[in-house]
Amino acid sequence: MTRPTMPNEYPADSFQDAPQSLASPALLEDLTSAGIDFDVSAEVRADHGRDWWPPSIPDVAKGQVPRWPGVVVRPSSSDDVSRILTIASKYHVAVTAQGGRSSVVGGAVAPEGGIALDMTGLNRVLDVDSVSGTVSVEAGVFGPDLERAVAATGWTVGHFPQSFELATVGGWIACRGAGQYSNRYGKIEDIVRGLSVVLASGEKIELGGRAPRQAVGPDLMQLFVGSEGALGAITRATLVLHPAPKSEQRAAYSFASFDDGLDACRRIMQRDARPAVLRLYDESESQRNFNVESCALIVLDEGDSYLVEATMRIVAEECTGATELDVNLVARWLEHRNDVGALAPLWARGYVVDTIEVAGAWATLPAMRRAVIDGLQQMPGILVASVHQSHAYLDGACLYFTFAARPEDDLTGFYRRAWDCVTEEVLGHGGALSHHHGVGRNRARFVPEALGSGFSVLQDLKKLLDPDNIMNPGVLGLGGAPW
Repeated sequence: MTRPTMPNEYPADSFQDAPQSLASPALLEDLTSAGIDFDVSAEVRADHGRDWWPPSIPDVAKGQVPRWPGVVVRPSSSDDVSRILTIASKYHVAVTAQGGRSSVVGGAVAPEGGIALDMTGLNRVLDVDSVSGTVSVEAGVFGPDLERAVAATGWTVGHFPQSFELATVGGWIACRGAGQYSNRYGKIEDIVRGLSVVLASGEKIELGGRAPRQAVGPDLMQLFVGSEGALGAITRATLVLHPAPKSEQRAAYSFASFDDGLDACRRIMQRDARPAVLRLYDESESQRNFNVESCALIVLDEGDSYLVEATMRIVAEECTGATELDVNLVARWLEHRNDVGALAPLWARGYVVDTIEVAGAWATLPAMRRAVIDGLQQMPGILVASVHQSHAYLDGACLYFTFAARPEDDLTGFYRRAWDCVTEEVLGHGGALSHHHGVGRNRARFVPEALGSGFSVLQDLKKLLDPDNIMNPGVLGLGGAPW
């Protein structure tokens, strides 16, 4: 598979005055002795010093490298990863495991002088168990490659995040991601059954993988789901599969208000109907995406025909008071759902644009939404403040906010203030700091408040598993100063 490109590329003459490799000669010599492939070229190090975090886009467009990792290391096996981390521990050098680097919160940004651990060489689908319905896969496999492998035997993983073309299995797990069809197939924590992890010391551990569930103490595997590379490097996973869907139905509706649509989503979910896609857009996003004046709801379900029929009948009953829209709106969403091509040009032209996904209980979502939108709209320079609901549960849902502005100066300062505004309202209303993008470095400063007294437990785990703070320091508010 061709490696995906980042949202914009450095100009050709960006690296004429690039610094020499920041990795020590002794470390590079040890990598060579261990038979590890690595690269210290300016172009490769610059590229691995960033991910899709929006504030990096203006720097890249200007040819400014925000940070220079000392070396890009390319393992091709779990044993390679073990040897690399052993060497990194010896020299106390920071290591950031990277897959497709599709993080939008700075979670895959390699630190200055550190090791960028490019995991995409671990790219094998190892085994498909067609009886049990599981797949064993290395962490560097990209989503499309995994789906093609399991589809050949009649299965699907069902995990389709917006970054599907760009992200790897290890990245899905490390960031505790959610796919766009997650109401039907579950989030990644529901899909993963086993993990192979390499700790900072180089020790390899195997977690889970014995059965669908076990009651043998706490689930240690889930400790690393969402750990963002701060506790260890994921090298392999076992994922549960679903039969490839044989039936699909679609529908679209409009509601007079976002709250009305949100309540319909709640009723649908609490009747135990789980349409794969149940996405509600406010007036601004409905107009922008579908040319609809009111609040649009798009619905898609797939799977066994009996389950799909029952699910869509429940959806229709709970949307009785809404207006039916052209079902082709679902096709429009499917066609454009992964298109983020406009992001980089806007940032390069001086706009500040980003999305913030959070979660909350049904009882608090209406007030949370109003408070966040009102807070953003009161910020000088704001051009857009909008929201949609993207993932739903029995007890709550994810709200996905979008903001855009064109401040006269200080893009970074405005960006931080916008995130501060949204986060203050979300946490104040009892919501979750992140639903599926993770924390990275962008949200690290909020984690102590978001976790409360539990943050000290996370700190203790970090000290136990990574006493020298070499694993992706700075993410989750651990092992380094927050951004």
